[in-house]
Amino acid sequence: MEIKISTLIMNWINFGIIILILRHFFWNKIKGIIEERQNLIDQKISKADEDAEKARMYLVKNEQILQSAKEEGKKITEAQREKGDKLYSEIVQNAKTEANSLKERASLEIEREKEKAEYEIKKQAVDLAIELSVKALGQQIDEDTHRKLIGDFIAKVGM
Repeated sequence: MEIKISTLIMNWINFGIIILILRHFFWNKIKGIIEERQNLIDQKISKADEDAEKARMYLVKNEQILQSAKEEGKKITEAQREKGDKLYSEIVQNAKTEANSLKERASLEIEREKEKAEYEIKKQAVDLAIELSVKALGQQIDEDTHRKLIGDFIAKVGM
């Protein structure tokens, strides 16, 4: 295989002519396409940087909102806890008041029943005493006098 210098020189000349023709007709178009592509890439990089910055700002803002929501949640929880404690105290106080009221009513009822029983016992004692005195005396004095005498006797004895 032999290399001819004339062929080599002609190939180099043809190659140079093709490059000059391509440069004359297509170089500006290719350069324009490359510049356009470079501008598009630069715009996309710039947009990506802006989007990344916006994302960082949103992240910071969301973290602030989350922290604020947590604090608000704590405040609400604490307020509800305080309400619950207050309601518990009120319920306990109402229950104590009701229990005391029931005790007082029961004491009054017991006192009334006691007085009623004492009255009934006195009445029965008076009736028995009247019957005994009537039988013992064999005669009857009026009932009012008997009751007065027996009432005085019971008062002295302390029934």
